[in-house]
Amino acid sequence: MHPIDLAIVTVYLLLMVAVGWWVAKRAAGSSESYFLAGKSLPWWMIGIAHGSSGIDISGTMWFTAMLCIYGAKGLWLLWIWPLFNVIFRMVYLGQWVRRSNVLTGAEWMRTRFGRGAGAELAYASVVLYALVSVVGFLTMAFQGIGKFAEPFFRLGWSPNTYGLVIMLVSGVYCIFGGMFSVVLNDLIQFGLIVAAALIIAAVVIAQTTPEQIAGAVPAGWDEMFFGWRLDLDWSQTMPALQERIYGPEGDGYALFGFFMLMLFLKGVLVSMAGPTPNYAIQHVLSTRSPREAALENWMMAVASIAPRFLLIAGIAVLGIVFHGSELRSMGAKVDFEKILPAVVSQHLPIGCKGLILAGLLAAFMSTFVSTVNSGVAYIVNDIYRRYFRPREEPRHYVRWGYFWSLVVIVMGIAFGYAAVNVHSVTRWIVSALVPAFVLPNVFKWHWWRFNGHGFWAGMAGGTIAALAIPSLYPDLRDVALFLWVLAISAAASIVACLATRPEPDGVLMEFYRTVRPWGFWRPILEKCRAETPHLAPNRDALRDGVNVLLGIAWQIAMVAAPIYLVLQQWGRCAAWAAGFALLSWVLKATWYDRLGTGDGYLARDC
Repeated sequence: MHPIDLAIVTVYLLLMVAVGWWVAKRAAGSSESYFLAGKSLPWWMIGIAHGSSGIDISGTMWFTAMLCIYGAKGLWLLWIWPLFNVIFRMVYLGQWVRRSNVLTGAEWMRTRFGRGAGAELAYASVVLYALVSVVGFLTMAFQGIGKFAEPFFRLGWSPNTYGLVIMLVSGVYCIFGGMFSVVLNDLIQFGLIVAAALIIAAVVIAQTTPEQIAGAVPAGWDEMFFGWRLDLDWSQTMPALQERIYGPEGDGYALFGFFMLMLFLKGVLVSMAGPTPNYAIQHVLSTRSPREAALENWMMAVASIAPRFLLIAGIAVLGIVFHGSELRSMGAKVDFEKILPAVVSQHLPIGCKGLILAGLLAAFMSTFVSTVNSGVAYIVNDIYRRYFRPREEPRHYVRWGYFWSLVVIVMGIAFGYAAVNVHSVTRWIVSALVPAFVLPNVFKWHWWRFNGHGFWAGMAGGTIAALAIPSLYPDLRDVALFLWVLAISAAASIVACLATRPEPDGVLMEFYRTVRPWGFWRPILEKCRAETPHLAPNRDALRDGVNVLLGIAWQIAMVAAPIYLVLQQWGRCAAWAAGFALLSWVLKATWYDRLGTGDGYLARDC
């Protein structure tokens, strides 16, 4: 690290201290100020913050590794999360969530299930799942930041020690700033990431040629589209990757066509479930209206895709071209998670290294602060205030927010020490924890008969399965693990639902009038029409489905264009950029122009 680079990083950290001090007073006013920034921020600002929160060091390491191994086909592995869930929120789910006008995802359960015994159980199950997922994401963040920091701050510490120090320092900023600190840090981070992405792309184009890239990878590595089998042959270039792709202990992606089909079906279910009960739903609930919730998710999609994958593609290309021999020397234990710090430390000019390091530290803080803030919102609002101290003055809850923020951070660090690596935590989150959430949350939107008992049973059963099955069957493949957790959650949901009474008509009718979902709601619609004869059903399922497909294609184009820009394949880059422009124009007509005003209903319903 050159003194200039260290100075840039120091200025960034001092700026964060100043921002934290400035927002602490505003955040301390009330729970809504601390956890949702008072619902006072514009949609574009929350959208950029939401997109930036998804750009973290651990995720960037993982995506870089996938792009290095699988080439342009690695683009489709984004569906593991899946990244296109933001399209569902953009098209319709963001508006449905925001109409509830509550503080957290658990509190939203009252909107759907009322206040009976089933609703209380549903409420508790969301809190449990949220806390497990928050600790899981903090564990992944801990692993990533430690590996990233080690090559830069050469103090002789272990990666875990670096992770401990950085998480504790970031925690001070997080604890006192609340949601205001989340958004402001994310805006700063977005500017730094855009600058970092442009610098990395320029370095790649200046230092490599298409011929160099082609010589370092197997044939077909730059092809996005695929057949039933993967058919990438690393045996001559990096033999260890053959074992990782095709071996019995490998990733299990050799039948790529089948795996992508499973990922797409899984992704649709996950996306239809709506935002997970972490910072995803907190950002949606922070908007000023349902219409702004839709626009916030559109801005999130833009902010989180193009700059991030320009950065990832640049790092992957530099790693493959210039660090191939180093990776080969690792043999069967090849660790692609080391590419990100190696590229930043060895291939950037003075000044640029500090800027990118500051940007990646900001990326870590962005995700870290958002995750902690969402988890503490559940503890303070949904447990402490609801069950123990419901009538305290606002600042009382903010002070407990400080305390529980510290507890959550310490738990993330403790589990981080026990984790193996970023890849192992990522696989557990996407293959075990996410499916525990899926079907109960799909049912709650689209089936009137689904009740709080069914929701609780599905969430609790799925979460327990997500924690137990990996320990009992550690060699189970990702797809099999996902299907087992999904099946257990679905069975528990349906059995508990049909064994208990439906929710009261008044609760269901109020939910239907307020949220206006489409799906299997005819009995409730008829009861609503008995009181309000002119009430029309939501007939937008087909249009929403078409817009979702258009949005997924739009998002793919937004990922592919920067990847081919870095690969210096100008024709493909131009084709995908043109596709992005065309799909943007179509979505303006089919989605944006149809958004309502003010309360977020569709224009024809206002």
